[in-house]
Amino acid sequence: MGGIKLWHIVVLIIAFVVLFGWKNLPSAARSLGESMRVFKSEVDQMKDDSAARKDKDKGGPEDTAHEEYRRLDEGRGDDGAPRA
Repeated sequence: MGGIKLWHIVVLIIAFVVLFGWKNLPSAARSLGESMRVFKSEVDQMKDDSAARKDKDKGGPEDTAHEEYRRLDEGRGDDGAPRA
């Protein structure tokens, strides 16, 4: 009742042939494949950027250095001399 049947696929194939023509189907499939490759590479790049951003937020070497400088500054007075 709710599944895809064989005749659904046949109707879709006939619709593609009617819409694009028999000669244009290979170029349409090639174009679709290229678009899918570009989309996949963009999604992978977004995942890599997101993972890099999460690693940076977790506290990489840059954050550790800033934390160390902050601790050093806390031990100094307004004039920059160490507190007694």
